[in-house]
Amino acid sequence: MKRLYNFSAGPSMLPLSVLEQAQKDLVSYQDCGSSVMEMSHRSKYFEPIIQDAEATLRRVMNIPDNYAVLFLQGGASLQFSMIPMNLTNQGDTTAYIITGQFAKKAYQEGKKWGNAVAVASGEESNFSEIPTVTPDMIPADAKYVHFTGNNTIFGTTFNTLPDVGDKLLVCDLSSTILGKDFDVSKFGLIYAGAQKNMGIAGLTVVIIRKDLIRSDVDPIVPSMMRYDLMAKNDSMYNTPPCWAIYMAGLCFHWVEDQGGIAALEAKNKEKSDLLYDYLDQSRMFHPVAAKKDRSLMNVTFTLPTEEQTKAFLALCTERGMINIKGHRSVGGCRASIYNAMPIEGVQLLVETMKEFEEKNMA
Repeated sequence: MKRLYNFSAGPSMLPLSVLEQAQKDLVSYQDCGSSVMEMSHRSKYFEPIIQDAEATLRRVMNIPDNYAVLFLQGGASLQFSMIPMNLTNQGDTTAYIITGQFAKKAYQEGKKWGNAVAVASGEESNFSEIPTVTPDMIPADAKYVHFTGNNTIFGTTFNTLPDVGDKLLVCDLSSTILGKDFDVSKFGLIYAGAQKNMGIAGLTVVIIRKDLIRSDVDPIVPSMMRYDLMAKNDSMYNTPPCWAIYMAGLCFHWVEDQGGIAALEAKNKEKSDLLYDYLDQSRMFHPVAAKKDRSLMNVTFTLPTEEQTKAFLALCTERGMINIKGHRSVGGCRASIYNAMPIEGVQLLVETMKEFEEKNMA
């Protein structure tokens, strides 16, 4: 069976054992006679699936009991609107740290609902570094501070949480959740699209402190965008993305089987160090992100010319490594090395980079 090393920023590689279990269950889940994609979300077979997925995620992330876990749809991008609509009233002040394209989109959606303020931005450096944030930069009446924990396009990350004083932290953890250990109690709300480390596209996980779930939201907020209704109905106000929840549950168990998030973070650091160590001494390949803000998950780099970039990407494809082309807004290359990317894939990439450099810099 041929398996490529998929360096895509998302949807990303899935663990082979997860795919094999899904394949086994595809036609008839645990011999019940139907696929998870066919069964009712109210059935006696699906309810244990969603309950187990939540329980396993709570274990691996050590989620406190005073936090709700919601399995939603609409991608992380829908949360750009749901968060202000549920946590604030129209016109309230909110604060945003702009570190890339998705952080900027969240800010733009926040402005549609209230007085969203961009308190810091890395745009002047083309988002190659994370801007400094101090408590005095946050408006006194800000209801929360929103930031994007990791930037897939530019390859930067918050290696420490921003200092926002006593303000509520809201974070998009789409590309680092389960790949880096976090203290959930430091956040008011965490949200993440599943297609990086948690499973497949179609599912968004929201982890929210229960006291923040309001029943007095503005009546204009659509029912499908209300956290209180989703929590009250155990994420099944309507038919949820059943197969995506099933796949996420398999991934959560896989994380547990690997020794947990801390063990995977150590492996992810080993992989990223291997790649960054080569980039730092290379004459041809140049890292994009500032050293202090480099991502564990998305390593961005460039070559001197567009022709060399195309030739290198073609060589990677020939050797079984795909989706290394950088985002169109940045160019160059990007190697996304989420949890399921084995170290052998990174080793092959580095070997290929060395060979390409030796041949083209002679």
